Amino acid sequence: MLLIVNFIVLLVYMLASLGIFLDSRFASVLEEEFVMVPGEILKGRMLYTLVTSMFMHDGWFHLLGNMLFLYIFGDNVEDAFGHTSYLVFYLVCGLAASFAHVAYSLFFGDVLVGVVGASGAISGVMGAYVVLYPKATVLTLVTYFILPLPAIIFLGYWFALQGILGIFEASGNVAYWAHIGGFVAGMLLGLTVGRRRKKARDLRMRL
Repeated sequence: MLLIVNFIVLLVYMLASLGIFLDSRFASVLEEEFVMVPGEILKGRMLYTLVTSMFMHDGWFHLLGNMLFLYIFGDNVEDAFGHTSYLVFYLVCGLAASFAHVAYSLFFGDVLVGVVGASGAISGVMGAYVVLYPKATVLTLVTYFILPLPAIIFLGYWFALQGILGIFEASGNVAYWAHIGGFVAGMLLGLTVGRRRKKARDLRMRL
């Protein structure tokens, strides 16, 4: 459902931008009213954009990259949490990611630059995955080879890379600190709620 919603939102936006479905004014409304702008959040305005921005993307490559990671790691985490709890978990991680980005923007970034994308919430899914399934194999493209790497190595490397890029490429257009905030939130929820629910699920399956 999350995959479908993200695809539909971008498709509607693209079609509206081209005037094929609805019109360009509708696309402009989406840009103006549903993108998360840190400065507005700090003023206590447009707080709903903390959620709506999670389902908006800046083009098909942005969307497909995020959805690939969600597809790979999301189903196992959803199995551990359960369907409804997983949706709540996903949204909470997205909120944590947004707040991390807002805090970073306040001190080091530009509070007037809008942010869209599901990567913060998906980072939370990855954070939960690494504590729930650390030894699971992730097929990884390394130069010209596809290698099976333990999740803890693949995701540990990814998280370290976000920290490095967040420090040294602060002027880029990627919200690295949203990734970090979401990942940490996902780890914490995975260690607490996720592990408890996973153990209960495994026990039920053995009965």
